[in-house]
Amino acid sequence: MFSGAITALVTPFKNGAVDEDSLDALVNWQIEKGIDGLLACGCTGEAATLTNREHLLVIGKVMEAAAGRVPVIAGTGKNDTASSIELSREAAAMGVDAVLLITPYYNKPTPRGQVEHYTSVADAVDCPVILYNVPGRTGTNMLPETVAVLSRHPSIVAIKDAAGSAERVTAIRNLCDITILSGDDPIAMAQVALGGSGVISVVSNIAPAEMSNLVYFTAAGELDRAREIQTRLYPLIKAMFLETNPIPVKKALSLMGMINDELRLPLVSMSEELVPELQRILGEAGII
Repeated sequence: MFSGAITALVTPFKNGAVDEDSLDALVNWQIEKGIDGLLACGCTGEAATLTNREHLLVIGKVMEAAAGRVPVIAGTGKNDTASSIELSREAAAMGVDAVLLITPYYNKPTPRGQVEHYTSVADAVDCPVILYNVPGRTGTNMLPETVAVLSRHPSIVAIKDAAGSAERVTAIRNLCDITILSGDDPIAMAQVALGGSGVISVVSNIAPAEMSNLVYFTAAGELDRAREIQTRLYPLIKAMFLETNPIPVKKALSLMGMINDELRLPLVSMSEELVPELQRILGEAGII
């Protein structure tokens, strides 16, 4: 169920509030361009800055706009277990296809703490659960052995792995049978070639068709075609991390006329000296 290119959607804002109209248009454009799934309220969606009411508003709006055409995943992980359970239950009751749970940040739980956290949430919700390992944001890494233990839970069906290592795909696959989704655009092709099922992507916010094709051709073993797409996408991928995500991708979408260039503090708009470089790369890619 969870495969291909899944966009980690930005959350558009307008005058400090969620911009529902822009979000609706963005979802429809993504689906029209052939994206395989959507993630609402992930790191790219500035989930940590959303109130619970806004969190559920965004999830509901994405589900409404998607209208069952592609799977919708909701990011519902918090840095404590009780809050993660509460939000995950609410999202599951709305009918999301899965919840994505970030490893609790700041607390830096041990492997046993990770197992107990994820197990507690999975036991409490009536929908599939996707693990999310992103040590660059959480300060702690999820070991392949921990993934293997958690994979035994019937509701834990996949992991988004953003540890920056293609090798981890093989390490995890050698220990268990769980769907592996790349969380790193630069190495998504390598991770899929090694047995990953797809990617939860930042760059697909601005290039959904290209990222979808990259994953498709890689999974199909058409590596020459995949490498050609990877080569074209690489400057865009690098540009999306000129500053902290989602600063560059929101600037890019604003230059495309799709959203306002508005973020929530402590994030601020892209540094002015970097904007010409972003514009050049977008222009060369034919995006603006």
